[in-house]
Amino acid sequence: MGDIAKDLTAGTVGGVAQLVVGHPFDTIKVKLQSQPTPLPGQLPRYSGAIDAVRQTVAAEGARGLFKGMGAPLATVAAFNAVLFTVRGQTEAFLRSEPGVPLTVNQQIVCGAVAGTAVSFLACPTELIKCRLQAQGALASIGSAAVAVKYAGPMDVARHVLQSEGGVRGLFKGLFPTMAREIPGNAAMFGMYEALKQYFAGGTDTSGLGRGSLIVAGGLAGGSFWISVYPTDVIKSVIQIDDYKNPKFSGFFDAFKKILASEGIKGLYKGFGPAMGRSVPANAACFLAYEMAKSSLG
Repeated sequence: MGDIAKDLTAGTVGGVAQLVVGHPFDTIKVKLQSQPTPLPGQLPRYSGAIDAVRQTVAAEGARGLFKGMGAPLATVAAFNAVLFTVRGQTEAFLRSEPGVPLTVNQQIVCGAVAGTAVSFLACPTELIKCRLQAQGALASIGSAAVAVKYAGPMDVARHVLQSEGGVRGLFKGLFPTMAREIPGNAAMFGMYEALKQYFAGGTDTSGLGRGSLIVAGGLAGGSFWISVYPTDVIKSVIQIDDYKNPKFSGFFDAFKKILASEGIKGLYKGFGPAMGRSVPANAACFLAYEMAKSSLG
């Protein structure tokens, strides 16, 4: 099997593992990010991550934690095909000769290139997912952002195409998506390689066991969010913003308004669930990817 086919297949397996493990955490992250700032004297909709889980399960059952998974599940094959194949081809381009291990800095470049490519798939997928995840929290307080109730991923896509500028509407938030994916993937793949080389005691990491791969993958996933989390918050609020009566005119306007109304902590809403998701989800993703690629020869 060719290298591209191996990366495509192994990346898809890794992506499915990542999605199944991590989606409930992601749902709670978006709910916390999207809840409006309470008025003076009022309590927020959710007091924290545990409260958000409790309220979600009470109102929607356990399946409420998996709301919005249809969109990323439907595109996980394409998303990971792009991410891991572009990364693999960039690795091949940067190698001085076949089989030579890359440096950590070269892996950072590979991650950045892969992040650029995958942003164009991530943006519409994230928009659909965020709207489905956020509408429950927003609808309960009568927010204009959810004047339309969505029945599912296709319903979100249909509404955006018909009422929010066509295909362009699905790419609302592309700039913050790229500002998340490019440095985030650079950090993640760089950290993953650095940790693998540290555990292996050198550049040959082919003999690492599952435990080392799990730790390296989990910590690498954590580095993604540490490096770009405020950008993700801005992306989420822009993508769920009302089309006809927007609160934000763009990335920098959202940044200024969040900072003015909520301070620095407003840029870290949902950080706990994001990190709680990232470590196990990326541990599962990288382990599944490495095992699948190894089994393919």
